Amino acid sequence: MTIHDLIKSHPALAACQREIEAARDLIIHTYEHGGRLLLCGNGGSCADCDHITGELLKSFLAPRPLSETDCMALANALPEGESDPDLYLLAGLLQGGLPALSLPSQTALLSAFANDVDPALVYAQLVWAQGSIGDLLFCLSTSGNSKNVVLAAKAARAKGMFTLALTGEDDSELSRLCDVTIKAPARDTYRVQEYHLPIYHYLCAAAEERFFGAED
Repeated sequence: MTIHDLIKSHPALAACQREIEAARDLIIHTYEHGGRLLLCGNGGSCADCDHITGELLKSFLAPRPLSETDCMALANALPEGESDPDLYLLAGLLQGGLPALSLPSQTALLSAFANDVDPALVYAQLVWAQGSIGDLLFCLSTSGNSKNVVLAAKAARAKGMFTLALTGEDDSELSRLCDVTIKAPARDTYRVQEYHLPIYHYLCAAAEERFFGAED
């Protein structure tokens, strides 16, 4: 999948093509330098966080067989002189992945922190605890003003992380905060979310192609 395929299928996204390409490059840069992706959002965007994580952690459009080095590492993990039939299962079926963490999936921490401290800070707390310099926080918010997501972006900046936002077409707190903001060309929540899906599918496909050799 190329950027031209995306624009051909969704011509309205030509308005934000430059930002989509910048987001692609930022994601690839993060992974090339050993960082990982953290994602946060609410409602439909919460579900999108899990969806994106799923596309990154396993095969999306292309097979991701383990490298010879990975297979050797699995073999070397066995006690000396022993064989294990599970080795062939692991080496044959495990897939390469790109590190990603959907923060909304951390339900125990989210509920505890919301109850004990402040619900507006749940994502910021996770970013502060899990994020490191060079990681990338991917913020999804149709308005771009979701308080808990904005606070997470501020925490990420303080940690030395990159920040990427996927919003609707209006200027927002996230667009002023983040290194790159893709403003989907719509205002109604459901329409914004309909554009978010092909955008992040393209971003996942581009990362997969870079690191696992997906075909166009």
